[in-house]
Amino acid sequence: MPAEKAPGLVTSHETDRDWWRGAVIYQIYPRSFQDTNNDGIGDLRGITRRLPYVASLGVDAIWVSPFFKSPMDDFGYDVSDYRAVDPMFGTLADFDAMIAEAHRLGLKVMIDQVLSHTSDQHHWFRHSRMDKTNRYADWYVWADPKDDGTPPNNWLSIFGGSAWEWDTNRRQYYLHNFLKSQPDLNFHNPDVQEALLADVRFWLDRGVDGFRLDTVNFYFHSTGLENNPPLAPELRNATIAPDVNPYNHQDHLYDKSQPENLAFLERFRALLDEYPAAAAVGEVGDAQRGLQIVADYTAGSDRMHMCYSFDFLSSTRLTAERVREVVQEFEDAAPTGWCCWAFSNHDVVRHGSRWADHVVDRNGFLKMNATLILTLRGSVCLYQGEELGLTEAVLDFEDLQDPYGIQFWPTFKGRDGCRTPMVWSHNEPNAGFSEGKPWLPVPYEHLTSTADLQAEHDDSILQHYRRMLAFRERHQVFAKGSIAFADAPDNVLMFVREHQGTRMLVVINMSDRPRSVELDDKGWQAVENSPHGDVPREGDTLELAPFGAFFATMEA
Repeated sequence: MPAEKAPGLVTSHETDRDWWRGAVIYQIYPRSFQDTNNDGIGDLRGITRRLPYVASLGVDAIWVSPFFKSPMDDFGYDVSDYRAVDPMFGTLADFDAMIAEAHRLGLKVMIDQVLSHTSDQHHWFRHSRMDKTNRYADWYVWADPKDDGTPPNNWLSIFGGSAWEWDTNRRQYYLHNFLKSQPDLNFHNPDVQEALLADVRFWLDRGVDGFRLDTVNFYFHSTGLENNPPLAPELRNATIAPDVNPYNHQDHLYDKSQPENLAFLERFRALLDEYPAAAAVGEVGDAQRGLQIVADYTAGSDRMHMCYSFDFLSSTRLTAERVREVVQEFEDAAPTGWCCWAFSNHDVVRHGSRWADHVVDRNGFLKMNATLILTLRGSVCLYQGEELGLTEAVLDFEDLQDPYGIQFWPTFKGRDGCRTPMVWSHNEPNAGFSEGKPWLPVPYEHLTSTADLQAEHDDSILQHYRRMLAFRERHQVFAKGSIAFADAPDNVLMFVREHQGTRMLVVINMSDRPRSVELDDKGWQAVENSPHGDVPREGDTLELAPFGAFFATMEA
C-alpha cells in the first residue's frame, strides 16, 4: 500500500487557488462508511479513523454527504438545523477533529449543502406554516388552491405524486420537489438568501474547503406558477427519475432551472472568493438540458467553480461514441466552464452493475472505467467503494430504508443498493464496518472485494485506482489540460490533452476485443510506467488488448 501523505505536506493542489480544477474528490456517505459506537450507523469519528486509507488512494479531497441535524426522512437531505451535527453522527468537536486530520493528511474537505429545501422540522418552516403574517411567512413557496380546491398547477415531485401538499393552518399548498416533509425554500425572498449564505459562512469559518451543492438548479421556481407542458414520449428518459415515475412526462420549464438562479450563484461565488481556496461543485438534475445548464452555471469565473450532470450517471451504455459526444457537447457549450465527472454516487445504481453486468472480464472493464474518468478533461468524483469495484446490492423489500424505493417497488428498488456499508476487512464482523447490526445489510457478494483483500493483490481494481491516481498526479496535463478528440476504430476513444507545452495522447480500448489503432504522427513517445503496461507497437500501429490503454507524450 502506498504511504499516506506526510503531515504538513503541501501539494500542488494545496498551493493553487484553482486546486479544484482537475481535483479528484472522494465521496463519503457517512451512514455507511465506518461505525465507531456500534449502533450500526457510520459516524464522523469513523470517517476520521479511515482517512489514512482515503489519503493512500491519492485523491485530493473528500466530499462528505449530509451529517446535519435531521429527522432522517431522506437520510440527512432533509435538514432541520444547518449548523448542528446530528447526534447519530457525533458532535461539532468530532467534525473539527475530522477536518484537522484531513488537512494533516493533505486532503481538502467539501461538505454537502442542501439549500433548495429544508426539513419540515426546521424552525423556519414551523414558523412559516403558522400563519400568513409572521416573519417567516414568505420563506417557503406557498400558493392558494384553485377554485375547485386542487393544487395550483400540475408540478410533480421527483419522489412521486404532486409537488404540492395542503397545509391546514395556512389553508394553502406548499411546494416540495422531493418528499412532502422537504418543503422548498422561496429563493425569491432576499431574507432566505441571506440566511442560507450565513449558514454557508459558518462552515467556511470552521475550516471547510468547499461544498457540494445538492440540486443546484432547483433553487428558483417561476413566480407565475405556470403548468409544465407535457413532454413527447420519444423525448422522455430516466436520467434523473426512474421510468415508472410520471415526473418524466413533463418538460420542466417552470418548476426549476430559472434564470434568476444565476444571480444567486454569483452571490454564492463572491462569498467563497473571500476565502483563500474555497470551491464548490453543483449537482444539476435535468433530463433534457443538463449539460447546457452545467455550461451556464460554470461559464466565466463568477458562478459555480464546477458542476456535474447525470449524463454518466444514467443507465445509457458507456461507449467511446457516447463519451466523445457528452464531453464534446460540454466543451462546445462552455469553453470557459468546468465539469466534474462521476460514474457513481449515493443516488444511482453502482456502475459496477449498471454497465458491467453484461461484461465477461468485469475487472478489466472496471479498470478501464477508472482509466477513462481519470484522464478526461474535468474534475472527478469517486464514490466510496467504487475503487473496490463494488456491485449494486440486491436487497429484500423488508430491508429497504429509502422512501423512494418503497414508493416505486418493485420496478424501481430505490437507492439503498448503492448505500450498503463499506467493506474493509474480510474476516471481521460486518466486514469491519460495525460490530452492531448495520442499518443496511452487508452484501455477501461484497465480502470477496474488501479493501484488505484487494490491497494484497497487485492486479486488483483497488491497486489499479491507486496506480491511475498516482499517474494522474505525475502528469499535470490530466488535471489542467485541454482536450481534443481524434477519430479511432469502433469503441476506441482517442484524444490529446495539452498543457503548458506538453501533449499527452490517450488511446483507450473500450471494447472486450483486441483493437489495432493507427497513429497519424510518428513523433509520439510511449510513456514509461503506464498503469496499463507496455502496448505492442509496430511503426504507427498499436495493438491494444481488450480494455487496454496507451499513453504517449510529445512536446507541443
